[in-house]
Amino acid sequence: MLILASLSPRRKELLSRLALPFTVIPAEVDESGIKESDPTRAVLALSSLKAQAVAKDHPQNLVLGADTVVSIDGRILGKPRDREDAKRMLTLLSGRAHQVFSGFTLIKGEKRISRAVCTKVYFAPLKEEEIEWYLDSGEPFDKAGSYGIQGLGGLFVSHIEGDYNNVVGLPLQAVYQVLKDEFGVEL
Repeated sequence: MLILASLSPRRKELLSRLALPFTVIPAEVDESGIKESDPTRAVLALSSLKAQAVAKDHPQNLVLGADTVVSIDGRILGKPRDREDAKRMLTLLSGRAHQVFSGFTLIKGEKRISRAVCTKVYFAPLKEEEIEWYLDSGEPFDKAGSYGIQGLGGLFVSHIEGDYNNVVGLPLQAVYQVLKDEFGVEL
């Protein structure tokens, strides 16, 4: 059985598109120990940490851990601490391009495969009123970079280069390829 080591409703929804049976067992980990400044290494380390935390108690199962960060100007933007932090991030993203990195790790027994995917996202210029409206919606506060492309935050995205699902939080096609090619999972 496949286990998703995440409580993210977005990852759960995306993974369900594969029509494979899976269960959710959230990873309880302290992410503060990961100090990577490189976004690719950061999401790989965090996804591995999450997958390992669940796999140690379920070695017979296939476990999927994932993490997503936003990067701009060489800085990683995680989830905002508060409203002011979310406003700072949205102001920084306004009218500019940034990258969204998602890493995932699949573990079964001793076998471990990790991958990272990057998507370039272009934001339209935002007025302060638009930022305040979005903050009032409550949507930005549990999302890397303070926006969700699949929700109201999608109104601010002019276009992307790469995998849309990656921006939502799980690069589904890449996950499917690894499941198929490395673990023999068939749809």
